Amino acid sequence: MALAQTKSILPSPEERRRFQRVKVHLLGRYMLPDRREFPCQVVNMSPGGLALLGPGIGQVGDRVIAYLDHIGRVEGKITRIIDNGFAMTVGATPRKRDKLAAQLTWLANRDILNLPEDRRHDRIVPRNPVVVLTLKDGIKMNVRIIDLSLSGAAISAEKRPPVNTQVMLGRIPARIVRHLEEGFALEFAHEQSAETLEDSVNAQ
Repeated sequence: MALAQTKSILPSPEERRRFQRVKVHLLGRYMLPDRREFPCQVVNMSPGGLALLGPGIGQVGDRVIAYLDHIGRVEGKITRIIDNGFAMTVGATPRKRDKLAAQLTWLANRDILNLPEDRRHDRIVPRNPVVVLTLKDGIKMNVRIIDLSLSGAAISAEKRPPVNTQVMLGRIPARIVRHLEEGFALEFAHEQSAETLEDSVNAQ
């Protein structure tokens, strides 16, 4: 049984040959069929599947929707229960799988190169992820925080302003540094305090 649990999380031998899993440390949130949401940490992922750790464990076959740092929205079905989490498929078109492969390659290279942008501070999933983002011209957008650190945030949003756009996340000045699949990444103008971070991003 232990050996079976170490096999690839992908659903078929063809996909196991086609996709290579990447060890990652991605934070996010996921929703089970009963609409309960939980924070999670993805520990490995390929364009066809992923394994995550989280407090809410569903049943094999359950549909899961997840919002992940750097990746955006993914959905699939639970294929196996593991210690403190589960493995699931990732349902995607061939085009989206190609994008996922490119994103995972970037994540793997980031870890190898030890780039400071994403490793300087631990990331958290805020208690209240829906916040107000204000553009330089005063336009306000309701956005969803995928995850948050003392130096920046990953945002899920319907509209993606151009890279380098100056914004306010709550009352924190920031700029857009990268587009994600379903949103964008922000870098704060100044490093924030852990004690006041969530209050600052939730300020209207």
